[in-house]
Amino acid sequence: YEISSVTGVQTCALPISKSHFLLGLSPLFGFLPAFNRRSKMTKTVLQTEEQTFLDSLEKKLWTSANKLLPSLDASQYKHVMLGLVFIKYVSDAFDLRRKELKAQLTNPDHEYFLDPDDFEDEEYQQEIEAELEVRDYYLETNTFWVPSQARWQFLQDNNKTVIGGAELSIKEADGNPKTLKISSVGHLIDSALEAIEADNPKLKGVLNKRYTQLQIDQSKLGELIDLVATIPFDHASLNSKDILGHVYEYMLGQFALAEGKKGGQFYTPKSIVTLIVQMMEPFKGRVYDPAMGSGGFFVQSEKFIGEHQGKIGDVSIYGQEANHTTWQLAAMNMVIRGIDFNFGKQPASTYTHNQHPDLRADFVMANPPFNMKEWDTGVDENDPRWQYGKPPSGNANFAWLQHMLYHTAPNGSLGLLLANGSMSSNTSGEGVIRQKLIENDLVECMVALPGQLFTNTQIPACIWFLTKNKGARTAASGRKLRDRKGEVLFIDARQMGYMKDRVLRDFTDDDLKHICDTFHNWQTEGQDSAQQIVGRDLSRQEAAYENIAGYCKSAKLEEIQKHDYVLTPGRYVGAAEEEDDGEPFADKMARLTSTLKDQFEESSRLEAEIKTNLAGLGFDV
Repeated sequence: YEISSVTGVQTCALPISKSHFLLGLSPLFGFLPAFNRRSKMTKTVLQTEEQTFLDSLEKKLWTSANKLLPSLDASQYKHVMLGLVFIKYVSDAFDLRRKELKAQLTNPDHEYFLDPDDFEDEEYQQEIEAELEVRDYYLETNTFWVPSQARWQFLQDNNKTVIGGAELSIKEADGNPKTLKISSVGHLIDSALEAIEADNPKLKGVLNKRYTQLQIDQSKLGELIDLVATIPFDHASLNSKDILGHVYEYMLGQFALAEGKKGGQFYTPKSIVTLIVQMMEPFKGRVYDPAMGSGGFFVQSEKFIGEHQGKIGDVSIYGQEANHTTWQLAAMNMVIRGIDFNFGKQPASTYTHNQHPDLRADFVMANPPFNMKEWDTGVDENDPRWQYGKPPSGNANFAWLQHMLYHTAPNGSLGLLLANGSMSSNTSGEGVIRQKLIENDLVECMVALPGQLFTNTQIPACIWFLTKNKGARTAASGRKLRDRKGEVLFIDARQMGYMKDRVLRDFTDDDLKHICDTFHNWQTEGQDSAQQIVGRDLSRQEAAYENIAGYCKSAKLEEIQKHDYVLTPGRYVGAAEEEDDGEPFADKMARLTSTLKDQFEESSRLEAEIKTNLAGLGFDV
């Protein structure tokens, strides 16, 4: 039986009942709480029928998809699966508009009505079919135009036919016939993507058209088309956009786990994104992410606005990403959700080819690569972004921070994930930059995070929240912010969260609410008791903020100066107060040592018994 988890030593397998062995050892370790006690926090999830439906759907898709294409690694498979999900979505959205349009064309009360009395029977049906292929009807509802060869039914009907090559006939929008020479299932999919891209300029360069190059069994690729076709869209309260958006987000998370370290390049854990978005509350204005990955911050911002009855049209999305395939993932992620976006003309380095040089955003959020080295090749030392000091070549942490600050509007705020070292490092001038940020009263809040939150790194992380205006004002959310000049809030969340599996930690909804409430209560303390927050009517004053030992502390700049401008929350919040159980120390020690003595005696007895049992089996210890 292996006992390496306790002692660090692996023994041979013993013919002794596991339950008896553990039962015999349990008194030995009863006095060592670190060995045998784990936090048993459970995630509080509202088990709605909708969530149950989505959970069963995602498990089915992931399990089935992995059976179909075991020969591809996650980095390839990601684009195979998500590209098909994208085609399915735009095709289904097109079909929904087509059905709606047909109803309008045959409804006497609608302006698009075609009176059958004006046509012969056959002519009438032909006219209806011709009208259904008029592109303007789709563009007026912001629906992507999907050419005949890219419609999902066409892919499903022909994915078996084209194995080995085939000629397929289609009708173009003008009704003229066209013959397509297709060599494989991969070619069929690439042809569909090319057609969608050609007819929708906004998608130029966005779609990953590499299915023909995949070295996989074509019949398996056809089966994958049939699998994606099973995604149901007839749920009572979820529309196709909700369902496909959920599938897309779930798949991104699963691929990030499968890719391990590389997965972090395009995916930030949902709970961390949610925390930053909920703390910043981006209801109105320009939202910018200079290291956007697959666009998680934008997706969560849209969800947040929707949940609080805001209008997604009140927000403008700007992003940048250097990796071409990740840039494509982000664009598809936005299109699936109908979010308008500006990701620049092309994928490019944020440092050397800034795609939004004149942007001043109201909310800037990012999870850039931690401790990035050799980032400044080709960057001017006198770049205007380095207002508080030139970041060192060996670490881009303060380059990201200053880039984001440079693009923040006068009343704007930013939230940035960085490695813990950024809070205390004095290497190569980093301490001087941090000091200037503090002295210019730009730092609003620091949050220390627990470990094991990320799929790609075990480096401890924190969140920096900065703002260019700590004065009293009304935020985009409607909150009346108090004057916070000269103050910084420190939150130590290292002990929060729960282990969702053996490797990864996550926050519960209650954890997220607790941290956000702490921040917002601190921001608004003592303000008007009848604030109108977007989507919420606060008929009473926000709960009063108070410092809590071991968790949060509002510190003045003078106190931060005494700590040499180090921003580690643990230095300020102190240790949590322990409850006094009322038992005098002397009595407690006498009781505990007596218990320990009994356990040592029991340990000796058990040790002798185990040796006797082993000797009986022919093993002397």
